Amino acid sequence: MESTPQKLGLILKYFSDFTPHQIQQFEALEELYKEWNAKINVISRKDIDSIYLHHVLHSLSIAAIAGFQPGTQVIDIGCGGGFPGVPLAIFFPEVKFHLVDSIAKKLKVVDAVTEGAGIKNITTQHSRAEEIKNRKFDFAVSRAVAPLKELWQWAGPLLKKGHQQEIANGLICLKGGDLAQEIFESGLRPRMMPVDKIFPEEYFAEKYILHISK
Repeated sequence: MESTPQKLGLILKYFSDFTPHQIQQFEALEELYKEWNAKINVISRKDIDSIYLHHVLHSLSIAAIAGFQPGTQVIDIGCGGGFPGVPLAIFFPEVKFHLVDSIAKKLKVVDAVTEGAGIKNITTQHSRAEEIKNRKFDFAVSRAVAPLKELWQWAGPLLKKGHQQEIANGLICLKGGDLAQEIFESGLRPRMMPVDKIFPEEYFAEKYILHISK
């Protein structure tokens, strides 16, 4: 198995302007997730050994298409163990991330990783997205949580209209496989980008970023 700095080389291959503090935070993720995954399983065994490729870099594909401005508010719907929200929060330290999941023990992992890595711009909430009231966000992010139609039903009411950034406010989700039927059933017209065009790694074949403007 590769050492952590070598694995982090995969991240540094595509992004070069991290502070030493951000690099420390990214390096901390592997041990924190391994420690907590042994207690509360949030990542499959095969994925935990490839955490930087399968989880961290995959999450950061969103950063490659969306340059969130300082002060932006982002909700991660169905965050699970913290992807894509945790890597994005390290990448964008001046952006506020609110990670939401209906399963409390997954948020226990997120809270522990966030504390262990010294990430200050994450809040968590044990809730279903559709139960959140009186809060609005610039963007919703999500990874492989639900069909697009449902995701938009949850995300749409939580989003503010706006286009002050590289891309318009809206939902950004990570999905894989043949999405034609899912997109058709949603009635939406997402902008779709292949992840392997951003990061030419074999693992990202047939993985996509979908962006739906509010």
